[in-house]
Amino acid sequence: MRSDKEKKKEIILDENNDPTLEQLEEELGRVDYRIRFAKTFRSTLFTLITVSAIAVLIAVIFLPVLKIYGKSMKGTLDGGDIVFSLKQSNPKTGDIIAFYYNNNILIKRVIANGGDWVDVDEAGNVYVNNVQLDEPYLKEGKAFGECNIELPYQVPDARIFVMGDNRKVSIDSRNTSVGCVAEEQIVGKIVFRIWPIAKMGFIH
Repeated sequence: MRSDKEKKKEIILDENNDPTLEQLEEELGRVDYRIRFAKTFRSTLFTLITVSAIAVLIAVIFLPVLKIYGKSMKGTLDGGDIVFSLKQSNPKTGDIIAFYYNNNILIKRVIANGGDWVDVDEAGNVYVNNVQLDEPYLKEGKAFGECNIELPYQVPDARIFVMGDNRKVSIDSRNTSVGCVAEEQIVGKIVFRIWPIAKMGFIH
């Protein structure tokens, strides 16, 4: 049989193995923290996914991002440039727009609107309603270009006459293969270049 001393020692050992109230409260605090952290993490993750989805949706619908290919806008927009376009209707003369053409997107400058008369002389000077356009954006110079329409040419109603800034190589409304642009073809107005960083800024 165990002595009273041994029994007392066993009781003390059992008491030492039981968690104290302070330890229980500490452990409950840790469990509660983990639960709150998990809830906060899930809530934050859901918020970030929602915000990201909304941002992507807005970008796709209202601010399409486009990459420039080809040389038709050389001097203003070069191959490899990445730009923002802004959804808007009724583009004005001088605006640069992106529009759908045969499952591709072309980028050209607005020259005239429906009802206007367009003429181009052999030196590449452009006239709208008998007034010569001032075109400081033509870094590659003027040219008559690929033109097979009869000049002077009246732009059909609800159509837009467009030309590339690199007049020598651009295929645009001067050629019946592209023709004038309908409003439903328009992707948006090119407003801002985001790449390359050295050329970042608004586009005119």
